[in-house]
Amino acid sequence: MALNQLDAFLELARSQPELAQSLAQPLILEDFLQLAKAAGFDLSEQDVFEAQARADSQRSDAELQAQAGEEARRLRSFIPG
Repeated sequence: MALNQLDAFLELARSQPELAQSLAQPLILEDFLQLAKAAGFDLSEQDVFEAQARADSQRSDAELQAQAGEEARRLRSFIPG
């Protein structure tokens, strides 16, 4: 049910340019949840994690590997030495 709330929030963002612009910026999870709450949606961290897992389950192995590679490259840029 919470995934339905998250989907509804994202659908609302598509119809509200100001909200869509806020979501287009990099956000920490707490800020995302505050935007949702301000729009009338009671979401939790777990809801976001479940949505990410749902999205990942719909990706191909090649897409998942490419994403893992991108994340590893970003991580290396933060590790000194």
